[in-house]
Amino acid sequence: MENKLNQIVLVPTDFSEVCQNAIDHGTEIAEFLNYKVCLLHVINKETKNQLKKENIGIELIESKLKDLCDSISNKSKVKAEFEICEGSIFTEIHRISSEIKANLVVLGTHGKTGLQHLFGSFALKVVTKSPVPVVVVQKRSFGEGYKKIIFPISDFTEDRQKAMIAVYMAKKFDSTIHIFKIHQTDPGISSKIEISKNQIEEVFKKYNIPYTIETSKKHQHFAKQVIDYSVAQNADLIMIMTEPDMYSPDFNIGLWDEKLMFNETQIPVMCINPVQLGRIYYDYFSLM
Repeated sequence: MENKLNQIVLVPTDFSEVCQNAIDHGTEIAEFLNYKVCLLHVINKETKNQLKKENIGIELIESKLKDLCDSISNKSKVKAEFEICEGSIFTEIHRISSEIKANLVVLGTHGKTGLQHLFGSFALKVVTKSPVPVVVVQKRSFGEGYKKIIFPISDFTEDRQKAMIAVYMAKKFDSTIHIFKIHQTDPGISSKIEISKNQIEEVFKKYNIPYTIETSKKHQHFAKQVIDYSVAQNADLIMIMTEPDMYSPDFNIGLWDEKLMFNETQIPVMCINPVQLGRIYYDYFSLM
């Protein structure tokens, strides 16, 4: 295909503590997968005003990024580079990740409250513009990799798209996929979910991916049950499809994505945009 991936983990940073954790997390992913890391700092109006106020040039930002890249190289076998650009973080992360053909974006967030700059609830807007999967991390470390991956399924038919990326991750990290299926009493919706579940199972069986299946309880918020189930499984990663325009209340961007992305247990969440199927669905397998 035309848009081949380039074995790069892109990590935006505002030089905050949580972004440093994202850098550490991204570096460990890159070392595990033998990828490169590219650090990105977006200079927005706030940054420009601060630099002007303190009479500091862009050289300081370049120096900070270079020091971070040197630190990555000194502590690991990962090659590191950096990019600086001006504009809106919402568009520049998208543009740069497409330009360098990154495989993955690791985004550090401060959670729903206590935000610094734009790395918090605004992360939702960054995620939904990304051309590749985004792993949202808080303060939890990478650990030993993504050995246990939670794979929620609801009546959102696009869930089937993330199956191929789940296979890729499982192959790379020797993972077990834990499918968590929403309970649905409506016969029509239940049948739709069952068809989706069966198709996902076929993919996992085809690529010999170990998996389990469990169904949520009745009359309870699905997102909360996903988090509780993830904790019970001692999960390393939750994998979701993001779709801000869906009408289903379970996938309302305020009730679903935010609940999982900013989960209090701080389990990393991989967010995948359905519109990216044409690029990711095939290109990830060219790297296995």
